[in-house]
Amino acid sequence: MGKKIIILCPHPESVAPGQRLKYEQYFSNWKENGYEITVSPFMTLRFWNIVYKKGYILEKVFWTIVGYLQRIVNLFQLPFYDVTYVFLWGTPFGSPLYEKMVKLLSKRLIYDIDDMVFLGHSSDANKFWQVLKGKEKMIYLMKSANHVITCTPKLDEFVKQYNINTTDISSTVDTTNKYIPVNTYKNDHQIILGWSGSHSTSKYLYLIQDVLKDLAEKYDYKLIVMGDASFQISGVNVEAYDWAENIEINILQKFDIGLYPLPDEEWVYGKSGLKAIQYMALGIPTVATALGANFRVIKNEENGFLIKPYDYNEWKDKIEKLITSEILRKELGFAARKSIVEKYSLEANKGKYLSVLQGN
Repeated sequence: MGKKIIILCPHPESVAPGQRLKYEQYFSNWKENGYEITVSPFMTLRFWNIVYKKGYILEKVFWTIVGYLQRIVNLFQLPFYDVTYVFLWGTPFGSPLYEKMVKLLSKRLIYDIDDMVFLGHSSDANKFWQVLKGKEKMIYLMKSANHVITCTPKLDEFVKQYNINTTDISSTVDTTNKYIPVNTYKNDHQIILGWSGSHSTSKYLYLIQDVLKDLAEKYDYKLIVMGDASFQISGVNVEAYDWAENIEINILQKFDIGLYPLPDEEWVYGKSGLKAIQYMALGIPTVATALGANFRVIKNEENGFLIKPYDYNEWKDKIEKLITSEILRKELGFAARKSIVEKYSLEANKGKYLSVLQGN
């Protein structure tokens, strides 16, 4: 008889990158290995669609109450599952009271934490949510879980203060069926610079807006932005989209050069380098800020470029070299793809998840 897993997560299935590109894409592999999976998100799809937008306060309060009612139902379900898998938190606000009940009622508790979320980083549109969030919940879950899944060396080091049973599993991508390179690396078309993210992170692309403006005066390129349809930079040819799963890979495949600027802030050191992993899996040469997990994903000048934070001249120089040299784009793109397949693909990491689930 197979083992049963219940997953308590904040977001509905298949919408949030932190879930989609971590544990969700391994579900079929878990099922093949005898696990029966029940997913219980705190948010409904409607709640997800408004939670990071300004306004909608009364509706957000309503859906929050619905989420808490669902979590009460979950408490009665937990004893019937072999594994309780919690991603980020059980409930979003207040003390760890709910998480303590989860621990008490679970046969085995696995905690999956993505980024340095306990530092309180949030989008400007959603300050109300962040102010109320109970950060001590995450610390409690780190301490009390049978095993903790992290996603970067920095985060793993932090969690080990509370629990020695950790496994560092980066965000990963499906390089066999989904992330397939199509780039010809030719200069026979308008070069596309690209960035992918969300409304809350698109502000980091403005860190290099002066670079992009100056390059636009010299080269006829297009900047494609996915994740914030309102994004624009004066003087730059921008094509912007809201993120949607059905267009994500098609849009990414248009990029000739991937951009990944980040600010030098503590929470960044817990990020898994996901944008770089996505770009590189598609054979896209990537220019990224030299911070955090980007150091382990990108080997500077071997499979991409790492730029010191806020270094205008280096950002401009490296992007310009990639715009003008199809040979350089091809060399870095091929090396990028190879490194992702070897280290950050589903095939390379599925055994790690199974080992944690099986308690090895």
